[in-house]
Amino acid sequence: MKNDAKSSGPSLDQPMFGLIPIKDSNSQTAFQGHMIAASGEFVGTFLFLFFGFIGHLMAVDTAPNSGKNGVNSNQTVIYIALSYGLSLLVTVWTLFRISGGLFNPAVTLAMVVTGSVPPVRGLILFLPQMLAGICAAAVASVIVPGDIRTVQTTLTPGMSPAQGVFLEMLCFTALMLAAEKSKDTFIAPIGIGLAFFVCEIAGVFYTGASLNPTRSFGPAVVGRDFHTYHWIYWIGPFLGALLAAGYFHFVKFFNYEEANPGQDSAGGQFDREVEEQAASPGAERDSMNMDDMMEGGNAGKRSRAGTGQGQGQVPQGQMGQGQQGLGLQGQNGGYHPGYAGQRM
Repeated sequence: MKNDAKSSGPSLDQPMFGLIPIKDSNSQTAFQGHMIAASGEFVGTFLFLFFGFIGHLMAVDTAPNSGKNGVNSNQTVIYIALSYGLSLLVTVWTLFRISGGLFNPAVTLAMVVTGSVPPVRGLILFLPQMLAGICAAAVASVIVPGDIRTVQTTLTPGMSPAQGVFLEMLCFTALMLAAEKSKDTFIAPIGIGLAFFVCEIAGVFYTGASLNPTRSFGPAVVGRDFHTYHWIYWIGPFLGALLAAGYFHFVKFFNYEEANPGQDSAGGQFDREVEEQAASPGAERDSMNMDDMMEGGNAGKRSRAGTGQGQGQVPQGQMGQGQQGLGLQGQNGGYHPGYAGQRM
């Protein structure tokens, strides 16, 4: 891209106030991109865990009661789950354009195994993610009163390490929402945050619901207290990442899109001929008709009655009716020419 920075002097609306020329994106190296992504991972992981730790401490310190054997009550578990789940949702949504919003070495591993993240970047992101977890725990421990060991992930009485490993396995949601691009990619942070919230509800009572090595490692370092079973908070998430990546490869190998065709259409319908027509030259012009029909409602139905086309099929050589038919199919099936072009 061409540098359009103002040269008339310092300006508050320019990066670095216009004092330093903006770097030409065409001259940026892959390593520089990795470093920018690493900075995003550090900031995002820090904010995600910092707000999660603060919310966790608040929930425990203000809890009016406790559960059986002195463990957290179910109300406290909900507050803890909300703290981490909503914190992840907000931070991923804020920073996913910079680094992808991984904030988890296990998710990073899954992305590498599925080819969504280069191995070099995966290695580079590991260190800032781990450092961010330590920094988040350290800052939380000095900003609010209380023992940072309160937020450590521990097994509830009666829970074995083997059980804890299996409960700490989660990754598939991130793969399907972030790695696999679709019409809902732009709201992937919502799905990822809600999925994490659900897993927190299920796991906080039993294992602390780490699901993330750096989430467990940070408080353990700052609190200088490593449990003998700390390893489960590494093995579990990494095994979950590999299992999720394996299933991801499986469904991709067998073309999962064809098992449920039209899953990204507005109406859930699928018509190969219509998609081919949408991907043909002039599809942008046809898409304008499609948008008009989608907004027209009853007018679209009258158009279909006028053309006599049952489901918007486009007969060869009938351009006028073809455009109306495509517009109607857009109303019922919601096919966008750009998306159809990507699939073909």
